[in-house]
Amino acid sequence: MEVTKNPVLIIPGVLFWDSLYGGMKKELSGYLPAARIAVAPVSLADWIGFPPSPERSTNRVMKVIDQSLAELEGKFPGEKVTIVAHSGGGTVAMVYLLEHPFQGDRYAVGGRVGKLITLGTPFHTSEHYARLKTDFIDRHLTPEFFVRHPVISVVSNKYRGDIQGSLVEKMCHQFYRSVNGKGDTDGDGIVPAESCFLEGAENVIVPDAEHLPTPHTRWYGTKEGVRQWIEWL
Repeated sequence: MEVTKNPVLIIPGVLFWDSLYGGMKKELSGYLPAARIAVAPVSLADWIGFPPSPERSTNRVMKVIDQSLAELEGKFPGEKVTIVAHSGGGTVAMVYLLEHPFQGDRYAVGGRVGKLITLGTPFHTSEHYARLKTDFIDRHLTPEFFVRHPVISVVSNKYRGDIQGSLVEKMCHQFYRSVNGKGDTDGDGIVPAESCFLEGAENVIVPDAEHLPTPHTRWYGTKEGVRQWIEWL
């Protein structure tokens, strides 16, 4: 399949770190040169803080994103970078791209970034720290944003949550309910699909992907997972 050859920056999800995304980079390199793909060097410490300050995690990760984009700009001047962001990394990326002050930090994106592809990113959530981002996005997002940065929100509906169902269905019910208060719905095992629907974005449902980037799962970054959304790259 032919895809655009824009440089790609992968953003890890909340509480995940860069080395977990090496497999995704490898799979994407089957579609464009590996030298044009970077994983933002986000660490677990960036998410947690030391001493712990999770409310500042977005600020720390935005700094890493900005530095990573500067490096790609140096290698590929004048080319727009496509950001591929997993889970809560997608809302961090959007806060960054909005170019409004967030807890004192604001970045000038300019023309460095084109589209944003999010994988299992909840834009609607009741979780406290996630809402720091989603409430900010709700306040500042305008139709013009999608002209500058087309957004493709990808999520799987592989697993049904059911409090009366199997062990897996009960666990999914608990995870989904913790995101947006509704457990009896479909999602990727952690995030309910409907929480990822964003007005103004192209919302894409894929049938067979899991959320967690862990061994022995068919998550968004595996060969089977990438195949389901690569056409939007």
